[in-house]
Amino acid sequence: MRKGTKKVLALTVVLFSVIALTACDGQGVNTQVKNTAAPNVPITYLGTLHVYNAGEYIDRETLRDFEQEYKIRVEYSEFDSNEDLYDDVVKNPGAYDVLVPSDYTVDRLIKEGRLAKLDKDSIPNIAHIAPEYLNPAYDPDTAYTVPYMVGTLGILYNRRQITSTVDSWSVLLDTRYTGKTLMLDSQRDAIGLALKMLGFSMNSNDAAELALAKDKLKQARSIAYAFIESEEIRDRIVAGESALGVVYSGDGKMAVDRNPDLAYVIPAEGSNKWVDGFVIMKDTPHMEAALKFINFMCRPSIAVRNMSAIGYTSPVQGAWSEFGGNKIMFPTQEELDRCEAFLYDAQAAINYYMLWTEVRR
Repeated sequence: MRKGTKKVLALTVVLFSVIALTACDGQGVNTQVKNTAAPNVPITYLGTLHVYNAGEYIDRETLRDFEQEYKIRVEYSEFDSNEDLYDDVVKNPGAYDVLVPSDYTVDRLIKEGRLAKLDKDSIPNIAHIAPEYLNPAYDPDTAYTVPYMVGTLGILYNRRQITSTVDSWSVLLDTRYTGKTLMLDSQRDAIGLALKMLGFSMNSNDAAELALAKDKLKQARSIAYAFIESEEIRDRIVAGESALGVVYSGDGKMAVDRNPDLAYVIPAEGSNKWVDGFVIMKDTPHMEAALKFINFMCRPSIAVRNMSAIGYTSPVQGAWSEFGGNKIMFPTQEELDRCEAFLYDAQAAINYYMLWTEVRR
Protein backbone atom coordinates (compact mmCIF):
# COMPACT_ATOMS: atom_id res chain seq x y z
CA MET A 1 0.00 0.00 0.00
CA ARG A 2 1.11 3.52 -0.57
CA LYS A 3 2.52 5.28 2.45
CA GLY A 4 4.17 8.66 2.46
CA THR A 5 7.76 9.31 3.30
CA LYS A 6 8.07 12.97 4.11
CA LYS A 7 8.04 14.35 7.60
CA VAL A 8 4.68 15.70 8.70
CA LEU A 9 4.11 19.27 7.66
CA ALA A 10 1.20 21.64 7.44
CA LEU A 11 0.67 24.20 4.77
CA THR A 12 -2.11 26.38 3.52
CA VAL A 13 -2.60 26.45 -0.20
CA VAL A 14 -3.14 30.08 -1.13
CA LEU A 15 -1.66 30.66 -4.58
CA PHE A 16 -3.25 29.96 -7.92
CA SER A 17 -1.96 29.36 -11.42
CA VAL A 18 -3.45 28.91 -14.84
CA ILE A 19 -4.16 25.25 -15.52
CA ALA A 20 -6.10 23.77 -18.40
CA LEU A 21 -6.60 20.05 -18.92
CA THR A 22 -9.04 18.18 -21.07
CA ALA A 23 -9.86 14.54 -20.40
CA CYS A 24 -12.64 12.12 -21.18
CA ASP A 25 -14.66 10.22 -18.65
CA GLY A 26 -14.64 7.04 -20.73
CA GLN A 27 -18.09 7.74 -22.14
CA GLY A 28 -17.16 10.46 -24.59
CA VAL A 29 -17.85 13.19 -22.05
CA ASN A 30 -15.59 16.24 -22.11
CA THR A 31 -14.22 16.79 -18.62
CA GLN A 32 -12.32 20.03 -19.12
CA VAL A 33 -11.10 21.76 -15.99
CA LYS A 34 -9.71 25.23 -16.32
CA ASN A 35 -8.46 27.56 -13.63
CA THR A 36 -8.35 31.12 -14.89
CA ALA A 37 -7.64 32.80 -11.59
CA ALA A 38 -4.72 35.20 -11.62
CA PRO A 39 -1.77 34.30 -9.37
CA ASN A 40 -1.80 35.83 -5.90
CA VAL A 41 -5.40 37.02 -6.15
CA PRO A 42 -6.75 36.96 -2.57
CA ILE A 43 -9.76 34.82 -1.80
CA THR A 44 -12.43 35.45 0.77
CA TYR A 45 -12.65 31.95 2.23
CA LEU A 46 -15.98 30.58 3.38
CA GLY A 47 -14.48 27.77 5.44
CA THR A 48 -11.45 25.58 6.15
CA LEU A 49 -10.80 21.89 5.54
CA HIS A 50 -8.00 19.89 7.17
CA VAL A 51 -6.70 17.13 4.87
CA TYR A 52 -4.12 14.51 5.95
CA ASN A 53 -2.44 12.58 3.15
CA ALA A 54 0.79 10.72 2.43
CA GLY A 55 3.86 12.52 1.10
CA GLU A 56 4.26 13.11 -2.66
CA TYR A 57 0.73 11.84 -3.17
CA ILE A 58 -1.26 14.57 -4.91
CA ASP A 59 -0.94 17.21 -7.59
CA ARG A 60 -0.79 20.32 -5.41
CA GLU A 61 -2.41 22.41 -8.15
CA THR A 62 -5.62 20.42 -7.72
CA LEU A 63 -5.79 21.69 -4.14
CA ARG A 64 -5.45 25.24 -5.38
CA ASP A 65 -8.18 24.66 -7.92
CA PHE A 66 -10.49 23.27 -5.25
CA GLU A 67 -9.88 26.36 -3.11
CA GLN A 68 -10.61 28.64 -6.03
CA GLU A 69 -13.81 26.87 -7.00
CA TYR A 70 -15.32 26.40 -3.55
CA LYS A 71 -13.69 29.23 -1.57
CA ILE A 72 -12.63 26.67 1.05
CA ARG A 73 -9.12 26.91 2.47
CA VAL A 74 -7.23 23.58 2.46
CA GLU A 75 -4.92 23.01 5.41
CA TYR A 76 -2.88 20.14 3.98
CA SER A 77 -0.60 17.89 6.06
CA GLU A 78 1.46 14.81 5.23
CA PHE A 79 2.24 11.63 7.17
CA ASP A 80 5.08 9.13 7.03
CA SER A 81 3.09 5.91 7.36
CA ASN A 82 -0.33 4.52 8.16
CA GLU A 83 0.92 3.76 11.66
CA ASP A 84 1.95 7.40 12.11
CA LEU A 85 -1.39 8.56 10.76
CA TYR A 86 -3.26 6.37 13.21
CA ASP A 87 -1.19 7.50 16.19
CA ASP A 88 -1.67 11.13 15.23
CA VAL A 89 -5.45 11.05 14.84
CA VAL A 90 -5.82 9.19 18.14
CA LYS A 91 -3.59 11.64 20.01
CA ASN A 92 -5.07 14.70 18.31
CA PRO A 93 -8.82 14.23 17.95
CA GLY A 94 -10.41 16.92 15.84
CA ALA A 95 -7.17 17.88 14.11
CA TYR A 96 -8.20 16.54 10.69
CA ASP A 97 -11.35 16.28 8.61
CA VAL A 98 -10.35 14.14 5.62
CA LEU A 99 -7.76 11.33 5.77
CA VAL A 100 -6.25 9.18 3.02
CA PRO A 101 -5.24 5.91 4.75
CA SER A 102 -4.65 2.47 3.27
CA ASP A 103 -7.16 -0.36 3.38
CA TYR A 104 -6.08 -2.04 6.63
CA THR A 105 -6.03 1.29 8.45
CA VAL A 106 -9.47 2.13 7.07
CA ASP A 107 -10.53 -1.28 8.39
CA ARG A 108 -9.19 -0.40 11.83
CA LEU A 109 -10.75 3.06 11.91
CA ILE A 110 -14.14 1.63 10.95
CA LYS A 111 -13.95 -1.08 13.60
CA GLU A 112 -13.05 1.49 16.24
CA GLY A 113 -15.93 3.78 15.27
CA ARG A 114 -13.73 6.74 14.33
CA LEU A 115 -15.17 7.45 10.88
CA ALA A 116 -18.31 9.18 9.64
CA LYS A 117 -20.71 7.44 7.29
CA LEU A 118 -20.71 9.10 3.88
CA ASP A 119 -23.68 10.81 2.29
CA LYS A 120 -23.12 9.33 -1.17
CA ASP A 121 -25.78 11.60 -2.68
CA SER A 122 -23.26 14.37 -2.01
CA ILE A 123 -20.55 12.44 -3.90
CA PRO A 124 -22.14 11.89 -7.35
CA ASN A 125 -18.71 11.47 -8.94
CA ILE A 126 -18.36 8.14 -7.14
CA ALA A 127 -20.11 6.85 -10.26
CA HIS A 128 -16.80 7.27 -12.11
CA ILE A 129 -15.02 4.71 -9.91
CA ALA A 130 -14.55 1.21 -11.34
CA PRO A 131 -16.92 -1.25 -9.65
CA GLU A 132 -14.11 -3.62 -8.67
CA TYR A 133 -12.79 -1.02 -6.21
CA LEU A 134 -16.11 -0.46 -4.47
CA ASN A 135 -17.59 -2.52 -1.64
CA PRO A 136 -14.32 -3.97 -0.22
CA ALA A 137 -14.45 -6.64 2.48
CA TYR A 138 -13.77 -4.11 5.24
CA ASP A 139 -16.44 -1.69 3.94
CA PRO A 140 -18.94 -3.85 2.04
CA ASP A 141 -21.43 -1.05 1.32
CA THR A 142 -18.77 1.59 0.60
CA ALA A 143 -20.32 3.37 3.56
CA TYR A 144 -17.14 4.94 4.92
CA THR A 145 -14.53 5.22 2.18
CA VAL A 146 -14.11 6.37 -1.42
CA PRO A 147 -11.08 4.91 -3.25
CA TYR A 148 -8.36 7.40 -4.19
CA MET A 149 -5.40 5.41 -5.56
CA VAL A 150 -4.63 1.72 -6.05
CA GLY A 151 -1.45 -0.22 -6.69
CA THR A 152 0.85 -3.08 -5.83
CA LEU A 153 4.07 -3.82 -3.96
CA GLY A 154 6.96 -5.18 -6.00
CA ILE A 155 10.65 -5.24 -6.83
CA LEU A 156 12.43 -2.53 -8.81
CA TYR A 157 15.75 -3.58 -10.29
CA ASN A 158 18.43 -2.60 -12.78
CA ARG A 159 18.57 -5.12 -15.63
CA ARG A 160 22.22 -4.28 -16.34
CA GLN A 161 23.33 -4.92 -12.77
CA ILE A 162 21.10 -7.91 -11.97
CA THR A 163 21.87 -10.73 -14.37
CA SER A 164 19.67 -13.40 -12.80
CA THR A 165 15.93 -13.66 -13.35
CA VAL A 166 13.99 -11.51 -10.92
CA ASP A 167 10.64 -13.20 -10.36
CA SER A 168 10.66 -14.06 -6.64
CA TRP A 169 10.91 -12.28 -3.30
CA SER A 170 13.83 -14.61 -2.59
CA VAL A 171 16.11 -12.35 -4.66
CA LEU A 172 16.18 -10.16 -1.54
CA LEU A 173 18.12 -12.98 0.16
CA ASP A 174 20.64 -13.48 -2.66
CA THR A 175 24.10 -12.89 -1.19
CA ARG A 176 25.43 -11.93 -4.64
CA TYR A 177 23.63 -8.63 -4.12
CA THR A 178 24.84 -7.90 -0.61
CA GLY A 179 25.10 -4.16 -0.21
CA LYS A 180 23.27 -3.57 -3.49
CA THR A 181 19.77 -4.29 -2.16
CA LEU A 182 17.41 -1.83 -0.48
CA MET A 183 14.60 -2.98 1.80
CA LEU A 184 11.40 -1.08 2.39
CA ASP A 185 11.21 0.42 5.88
CA SER A 186 7.55 -0.48 6.37
CA GLN A 187 6.38 -2.88 9.04
CA ARG A 188 3.31 -4.25 7.33
CA ASP A 189 4.81 -4.47 3.85
CA ALA A 190 8.05 -6.11 4.94
CA ILE A 191 6.31 -8.72 7.07
CA GLY A 192 3.77 -9.30 4.32
CA LEU A 193 6.34 -9.94 1.61
CA ALA A 194 8.26 -12.30 3.89
CA LEU A 195 5.06 -14.27 4.52
CA LYS A 196 4.35 -14.38 0.79
CA MET A 197 7.91 -15.53 0.11
CA LEU A 198 7.15 -18.52 2.33
CA GLY A 199 3.82 -19.25 0.65
CA PHE A 200 1.65 -17.90 3.49
CA SER A 201 -1.06 -15.26 3.58
CA MET A 202 0.10 -11.68 4.03
CA ASN A 203 -2.47 -11.46 6.83
CA SER A 204 -1.21 -14.50 8.73
CA ASN A 205 -1.17 -14.36 12.52
CA ASP A 206 0.09 -17.90 12.97
CA ALA A 207 2.98 -17.94 15.45
CA ALA A 208 5.04 -20.51 13.55
CA GLU A 209 4.57 -18.69 10.24
CA LEU A 210 5.50 -15.34 11.77
CA ALA A 211 8.63 -16.88 13.28
CA LEU A 212 9.72 -18.07 9.85
CA ALA A 213 8.95 -14.65 8.36
CA LYS A 214 11.08 -13.02 11.05
CA ASP A 215 14.01 -15.26 10.11
CA LYS A 216 13.66 -14.27 6.46
CA LEU A 217 13.61 -10.59 7.34
CA LYS A 218 16.71 -10.95 9.47
CA GLN A 219 18.45 -12.60 6.51
CA ALA A 220 17.32 -9.76 4.28
CA ARG A 221 18.64 -7.25 6.77
CA SER A 222 22.09 -8.84 6.67
CA ILE A 223 22.14 -8.42 2.88
CA ALA A 224 20.43 -5.06 2.42
CA TYR A 225 22.41 -1.85 2.33
CA ALA A 226 19.58 -0.10 4.18
CA PHE A 227 15.94 -0.15 5.19
CA ILE A 228 14.53 3.09 3.76
CA GLU A 229 11.38 4.56 2.21
CA SER A 230 10.02 3.76 -1.24
CA GLU A 231 10.80 7.14 -2.83
CA GLU A 232 14.40 7.01 -1.64
CA ILE A 233 14.78 3.46 -2.93
CA ARG A 234 13.40 4.65 -6.27
CA ASP A 235 15.80 7.56 -6.50
CA ARG A 236 18.87 5.53 -5.55
CA ILE A 237 18.13 2.83 -8.11
CA VAL A 238 17.41 5.41 -10.81
CA ALA A 239 20.79 6.99 -10.05
CA GLY A 240 22.54 3.60 -10.26
CA GLU A 241 23.57 3.69 -6.60
CA SER A 242 21.75 0.41 -5.83
CA ALA A 243 20.73 -2.55 -7.97
CA LEU A 244 17.33 -3.58 -6.61
CA GLY A 245 14.81 -2.79 -3.93
CA VAL A 246 11.23 -3.06 -2.75
CA VAL A 247 8.96 -0.23 -3.88
CA TYR A 248 5.32 0.64 -4.42
CA SER A 249 4.11 0.48 -8.01
CA GLY A 250 3.87 4.26 -8.46
CA ASP A 251 7.53 4.66 -7.57
CA GLY A 252 8.28 1.73 -9.86
CA LYS A 253 6.57 3.48 -12.76
CA MET A 254 8.34 6.78 -12.14
CA ALA A 255 11.69 4.99 -11.93
CA VAL A 256 11.21 3.09 -15.19
CA ASP A 257 10.11 6.31 -16.90
CA ARG A 258 13.35 7.95 -15.81
CA ASN A 259 15.74 5.08 -16.50
CA PRO A 260 15.04 2.55 -19.30
CA ASP A 261 17.48 0.06 -17.76
CA LEU A 262 15.05 -0.52 -14.89
CA ALA A 263 12.14 -2.93 -14.53
CA TYR A 264 9.38 -3.49 -11.97
CA VAL A 265 8.00 -6.93 -11.19
CA ILE A 266 5.30 -8.42 -9.00
CA PRO A 267 6.94 -11.61 -7.66
CA ALA A 268 5.50 -14.98 -8.60
CA GLU A 269 4.58 -15.79 -4.98
CA GLY A 270 2.19 -12.85 -5.04
CA SER A 271 2.08 -9.53 -3.28
CA ASN A 272 -0.13 -6.84 -1.81
CA LYS A 273 -2.75 -5.10 -3.94
CA TRP A 274 -3.80 -2.06 -2.00
CA VAL A 275 -6.39 0.66 -2.11
CA ASP A 276 -5.92 4.02 -0.41
CA GLY A 277 -9.14 5.91 0.14
CA PHE A 278 -10.72 9.12 1.34
CA VAL A 279 -12.44 8.91 4.71
CA ILE A 280 -14.02 11.56 6.93
CA MET A 281 -13.45 11.70 10.65
CA LYS A 282 -16.50 11.21 12.83
CA ASP A 283 -17.96 14.42 14.30
CA THR A 284 -16.06 16.66 11.88
CA PRO A 285 -17.45 20.20 11.92
CA HIS A 286 -16.67 20.51 8.21
CA MET A 287 -18.73 17.70 6.73
CA GLU A 288 -20.08 19.66 3.77
CA ALA A 289 -16.60 20.84 2.78
CA ALA A 290 -15.21 17.30 3.19
CA LEU A 291 -17.83 15.83 0.88
CA LYS A 292 -17.19 18.55 -1.71
CA PHE A 293 -13.47 17.79 -1.59
CA ILE A 294 -13.93 14.06 -2.11
CA ASN A 295 -16.37 14.61 -4.96
CA PHE A 296 -13.95 17.06 -6.60
CA MET A 297 -11.10 14.56 -6.43
CA CYS A 298 -13.27 11.92 -8.16
CA ARG A 299 -13.58 14.01 -11.32
CA PRO A 300 -11.88 12.17 -14.21
CA SER A 301 -9.84 15.23 -15.20
CA ILE A 302 -8.59 15.68 -11.63
CA ALA A 303 -7.77 11.96 -11.43
CA VAL A 304 -5.67 12.28 -14.61
CA ARG A 305 -3.69 15.12 -13.09
CA ASN A 306 -3.07 13.25 -9.86
CA MET A 307 -2.04 10.09 -11.70
CA SER A 308 0.35 12.10 -13.88
CA ALA A 309 1.90 13.78 -10.85
CA ILE A 310 2.47 10.73 -8.66
CA GLY A 311 2.61 7.67 -10.94
CA TYR A 312 -0.12 5.70 -9.17
CA THR A 313 -3.41 4.43 -10.56
CA SER A 314 -6.69 6.13 -9.83
CA PRO A 315 -9.75 3.86 -9.71
CA VAL A 316 -11.58 6.53 -11.74
CA GLN A 317 -12.16 4.76 -15.05
CA GLY A 318 -12.39 7.92 -17.10
CA ALA A 319 -8.74 8.66 -16.37
CA TRP A 320 -7.31 5.38 -17.62
CA SER A 321 -7.20 6.00 -21.36
CA GLU A 322 -4.67 8.76 -20.83
CA PHE A 323 -1.98 6.26 -19.80
CA GLY A 324 -1.93 3.80 -22.67
CA GLY A 325 -2.37 0.62 -20.66
CA ASN A 326 0.91 1.04 -18.77
CA LYS A 327 1.78 -2.43 -17.44
CA ILE A 328 2.93 -1.18 -14.04
CA MET A 329 -0.15 0.95 -13.51
CA PHE A 330 -2.47 -1.73 -14.86
CA PRO A 331 -1.23 -5.26 -13.94
CA THR A 332 -2.70 -8.28 -15.66
CA GLN A 333 -5.55 -10.15 -14.02
CA GLU A 334 -3.21 -13.09 -13.52
CA GLU A 335 -0.82 -10.88 -11.56
CA LEU A 336 -3.63 -9.43 -9.45
CA ASP A 337 -5.03 -12.90 -8.75
CA ARG A 338 -1.73 -13.70 -6.97
CA CYS A 339 -2.12 -10.70 -4.72
CA GLU A 340 -4.20 -9.95 -1.65
CA ALA A 341 -5.28 -6.96 0.41
CA PHE A 342 -4.07 -6.19 3.90
CA LEU A 343 -6.74 -6.43 6.60
CA TYR A 344 -6.69 -5.33 10.22
CA ASP A 345 -6.67 -7.66 13.21
CA ALA A 346 -5.97 -6.24 16.66
CA GLN A 347 -3.95 -9.19 17.96
CA ALA A 348 -2.05 -9.55 14.70
CA ALA A 349 -1.13 -5.86 14.85
CA ILE A 350 0.50 -6.43 18.25
CA ASN A 351 2.40 -9.45 16.96
CA TYR A 352 3.55 -7.59 13.85
CA TYR A 353 4.82 -4.72 15.99
CA MET A 354 6.81 -7.07 18.22
CA LEU A 355 8.24 -8.94 15.24
CA TRP A 356 9.24 -5.73 13.49
CA THR A 357 10.88 -4.37 16.62
CA GLU A 358 13.09 -7.45 16.78
CA VAL A 359 14.03 -7.23 13.11
CA ARG A 360 14.88 -3.53 13.16
CA ARG A 361 16.79 -3.26 16.43
